[in-house]
Amino acid sequence: MSDPVRLTSLAHGGGCGCKLSPAVLREIMAKMPAAASFPNLMVGSETSDDAAVWRLNDTQALVATTDFFMPMVDDPFEFGRIAATNALSDVYAMGGTPIMALAIVGMPIGKLDAATIGAVLAGGASVCAAAGVPVAGGHSIDSVEPIYGLVALGLVHPDRVLTNRAGQVGDVLILTKPLGVGVLSAALKQDRLDAAGYEALIRTTTQLNTIGRLLPDQPGVHALTDVTGFGLIGHAMEMAQGSGLLAELFDGGAARLPGVEALLREGVRTGASGRNWDSYGDRVALAADFPAWRRDLLTDPQTSGGLLIAAAPEAVPSLLALAQRLGFKDVAVVGRLLEQPAGSAHTVRLTAST
Repeated sequence: MSDPVRLTSLAHGGGCGCKLSPAVLREIMAKMPAAASFPNLMVGSETSDDAAVWRLNDTQALVATTDFFMPMVDDPFEFGRIAATNALSDVYAMGGTPIMALAIVGMPIGKLDAATIGAVLAGGASVCAAAGVPVAGGHSIDSVEPIYGLVALGLVHPDRVLTNRAGQVGDVLILTKPLGVGVLSAALKQDRLDAAGYEALIRTTTQLNTIGRLLPDQPGVHALTDVTGFGLIGHAMEMAQGSGLLAELFDGGAARLPGVEALLREGVRTGASGRNWDSYGDRVALAADFPAWRRDLLTDPQTSGGLLIAAAPEAVPSLLALAQRLGFKDVAVVGRLLEQPAGSAHTVRLTAST
């Protein structure tokens, strides 16, 4: 019997590292015709939010999103779990509760057998079951590289939608998961990831961001997004731009997955990390001697990363306690939102942790 095909060997990239760079995405979107005005469209593509939101009635709004990518691990069941967790995160990142999912499946039929493809779908279905939603259908194609993800639908009260554009001056930034997913996935592809690192990678990428659906009812929460392919800097930048503010990130504020610092110091990183910096580095204020490995941690693409919460300072203790109770043991204060200095070209500033 021949050895099973490594899923990662069939893909040129993996996880959220597959995303188009912020610069390329901006160029594409700039050429899109202006969308028509729809009074019930509460959130569209204008502020790079995590999902679209459509008002259904006075008490319900539909949260709709889609997310898919190529494998970052070789185990097909775990690939399915990671991709589904990542897709559902966009609903939670709007303060919504998922209600249904549709599968997006593209597989190289001549290279992967039916059992392997079935394991991918089973992994995704297991996560949806844990979230309390059905996979009610989907679409599949024969593709050159393996692709899997979901269309995720959810509900939220129209008055409780959380977006990335409502941050306020003085808000504290809280991140619910540690950084370093892209580094560990790169190490895995290079056969440099040990068993403990692999276990940490699977654990964090398959942890549902269920705290998101509770945040609209938490006093002092103003803005929300999840940290995925553009790294902590990139998604904090989107929040700052949407809110018309400056995001100050504390160097060393975010927790790191086990082994990530050592791997970064050894030069392990994804290509997406460099593309991210090339896309938005000119809008980041940092010291000339800022360590390259620390910068690469903050641009590291996070597949199924944590939620970035902007909240009033007095709300922080209760939010940290809530996250801890729900199993987000590495939740941390990573920065704050400040007034944008007049004439400044910077949207993010990196400073020493306080």
